[in-house]
Amino acid sequence: MRPPAETDLEAAEAAAADLLAALGLPLGGEGMAETPRRMAHAYAEMLAVPSFDMTTFPNTEGYDELVLVKGIPVRSLCEHHMLPFTGVAHVGYLPADRILGLSKFARVVDFFAHRAQTQERLTKQVTEKLQERLAPRGVGVVVEAEHTCMSLRGVRAAGARTVTSAFFGHLREDSAARAEFLALTGVRGEA
Repeated sequence: MRPPAETDLEAAEAAAADLLAALGLPLGGEGMAETPRRMAHAYAEMLAVPSFDMTTFPNTEGYDELVLVKGIPVRSLCEHHMLPFTGVAHVGYLPADRILGLSKFARVVDFFAHRAQTQERLTKQVTEKLQERLAPRGVGVVVEAEHTCMSLRGVRAAGARTVTSAFFGHLREDSAARAEFLALTGVRGEA
């Protein structure tokens, strides 16, 4: 899985300086003189998509029960305000012919989170990539996150968490299998 195009840090720094100046912030003082550079580098770091190989392995043992990785950290930027949202993802699947190394679940989440994003799209992209790469009997993803665009501005609803879910195959079609997945994630009720 490969990242998108390169970043132009020089242009980003100039744009950050223009934005901060337009907001009336004093860039000439010692405390903020390097802020446009730091700001450009911070956003570049948050948006740097890590590449990795999504290696799968044969399911030689024929394992057919749920595999769930809980509490994968999610750090992304809301594409509407360019403010962070953070939380956790719970990712699981019902294996068929192939299995995935457990660390790859976190890498897939990280891959899609490192871009300007919506939580709904992030949840669906992770689910679709696992469905495409593994062809499992079922796959499910639940993301729980707090959005600073809601907690720091606008309604200022600190502590409010957004929960999104996406399911394919048996985890979508079978309510008991979906309920097992949700119970193991700690998410209450149907998502």
